[in-house]
Amino acid sequence: MAKQFDKNMIIPTKIEKQGIRFYDIDDEPFSIYGVWRDGDRYYRVPYGVATNVSKVVTQKCMQTAGGRVRFKTNSPYVAIKVTLHNTEQIAMMTVVGTMGLDVYEGDVFLGSFRPPFHQGDGEFESLVELGEARERELTIHFPLYAGICDFYVGIDENATLSEGKPYGFDKPVVYYGSSITNGGCCSRPGMTYEAQITRMLNVDHHNLGFGGSAKAELAIAEYVASLDMLAFVYDYDYNARDAEYLSETHERMFKIVREKHPDLPIIIVSRPQYLNRNKREERFEVIKRTYDNAVARGDKNVYLIPGWTFFDEIGNDYTVDDVHPTDLGFMFMARGIGKVLAEVLKIK
Repeated sequence: MAKQFDKNMIIPTKIEKQGIRFYDIDDEPFSIYGVWRDGDRYYRVPYGVATNVSKVVTQKCMQTAGGRVRFKTNSPYVAIKVTLHNTEQIAMMTVVGTMGLDVYEGDVFLGSFRPPFHQGDGEFESLVELGEARERELTIHFPLYAGICDFYVGIDENATLSEGKPYGFDKPVVYYGSSITNGGCCSRPGMTYEAQITRMLNVDHHNLGFGGSAKAELAIAEYVASLDMLAFVYDYDYNARDAEYLSETHERMFKIVREKHPDLPIIIVSRPQYLNRNKREERFEVIKRTYDNAVARGDKNVYLIPGWTFFDEIGNDYTVDDVHPTDLGFMFMARGIGKVLAEVLKIK
């Protein structure tokens, strides 16, 4: 729901740029993906659904991982002014990775909107110089581990502003999984594996990664099943407390989604961990059983990727802590999952 005020009103700013004008992204011509406004903030899961899942998902449903705003302008710079809430600091990530934003022209990274080092809840603003004044299709990625109340984009007052190009499909790929799906521990939000795949294939995405809290509860399984999606990437392994819990919940969630979407491409991914630790093989057998049983039932649109195979080329150098990928690790994940998605969706 757009706030009721003139989108051309003057927004106070400390940015020293003469002639800057701010626009509320809830108004035309901006297009928002991956999140939506409900009341005074953006969500990626309805609050009423999240409260039936867990306390942590209730908190994280307001963090904007996977959110994007797209538009076209010929401004020589772009600025943002946002009000953050529900911010989270993570020892293995930079402030840009947790609370920052970044901007792309197509698949070309143009710059980051960097919060102050001690940023927490509250306002921050930042500006990226783009160079010559020419028309650009821009995408700004929302923060991974913070929520947003207000979001304004600033451009030159004489610049054009119009709607950006839509994605190649009118439905998103939905991703469900752990903190890795959430975006930990990339350097900035445009480097999640989902964001990289979106740029590679020109497909929208919806990030349902919940750090420490992807446990395939019935409420989240039923919510995923209710979504209108292009494909479902089921990266559920890490947050199951043990192989027994995984056995109880993994195939159950698959069946709930499959019942509502009999022809939907579903890509099952086991934990993306290169070294064989923490009963990786035992857990993989549980996940493979979900896949094998689906195939035995005649399922023609289910796919299985062993997560460790993403990193055959680089070994364990992909990771921060033997669990969470760096940008390099996310690149290899994007290549592996993106290749399967491209084949499934017949994207050349």
